[in-house]
Amino acid sequence: MTASKILAISGSLRADSHNTQLLHAAQKFNPGGLEIEIYEGLREIPPYDLDLDTPERRSDAVNELRRRVTEADGVLIATPEFNYSIPGVLKNAIDWLSTDWTRSEGVPLRRKPTAILGAGPGAFGTVRAQLALRQIFVCVDADVVVKPEVHVFNSYERFDAAGNLVDEATIELLQGLLGALKVKIDAV
Repeated sequence: MTASKILAISGSLRADSHNTQLLHAAQKFNPGGLEIEIYEGLREIPPYDLDLDTPERRSDAVNELRRRVTEADGVLIATPEFNYSIPGVLKNAIDWLSTDWTRSEGVPLRRKPTAILGAGPGAFGTVRAQLALRQIFVCVDADVVVKPEVHVFNSYERFDAAGNLVDEATIELLQGLLGALKVKIDAV
């Protein structure tokens, strides 16, 4: 049986981001049946511009992201929380992934099995950011995993100095989320 291809996207550009470290933990603690690839081109995505949103006019970086999401069996998004919501760079990427004005290529995120998680230093982790992201995905019509929710609060306590996820409860939740994503993919 072939492993399902997952494109993992961190909403943080920061080098030592706990959200990016969560995606590395997803690779390490993968319960099986998933091939998780971490997308590293978020910094290259230009601001969304409807005037440029056609296959011929989009930047190479945008066309590449759209292609990779389209070809993936599922998407895994780790989001930090900025001002009670998701980072602008993540929202911008989602804007590029949620359109098909030419009606010729399809919307990459439409009905795409998607899982959300996030880590933050505060007592609420990324609860509000994940709620905002879930609302965006309702409009985009992504097929989002509902449970379990992975809100890594006080994230500095959950990773060691090398950036490895060491909290057993978080590892268990992460594996549950990946398992639920696999079930969604298999149902398609």
